[in-house]
Amino acid sequence: MPTDARDESGHLIRELHGVTLASILEYLVAHYSFAGLDERLKLNCFAVNPSVKSSLTFLRRTPWARAKVEDMYVRLRTAEILGRPRP
Repeated sequence: MPTDARDESGHLIRELHGVTLASILEYLVAHYSFAGLDERLKLNCFAVNPSVKSSLTFLRRTPWARAKVEDMYVRLRTAEILGRPRP
C-alpha cells in the first residue's frame, strides 16, 4: 500500500524527514503505551521493565526492531493524516 501522506511541513511521512527515533518512540508510547506496543510489535524492550531510555538503546543497536517501530509510526501518522482508523 503506497503511503503518500504528507506531514504539516509537506514532507512525505514515509521518509521520516527530520524525525528522531526518540520522538518516534515517545509518539508511539503516547498513543499505544508500552503494553500496546508490545502487543502489536512483540519486542521485549516494551514488555520487560520498559522505559524510553532502555528501548532507545535496544532499538539503536537492533536495525530490524528499529524498522518495525519506524513502520508502525509511518502507518499511524498516515492513518491520522488521511483520517483513517489507527492501526
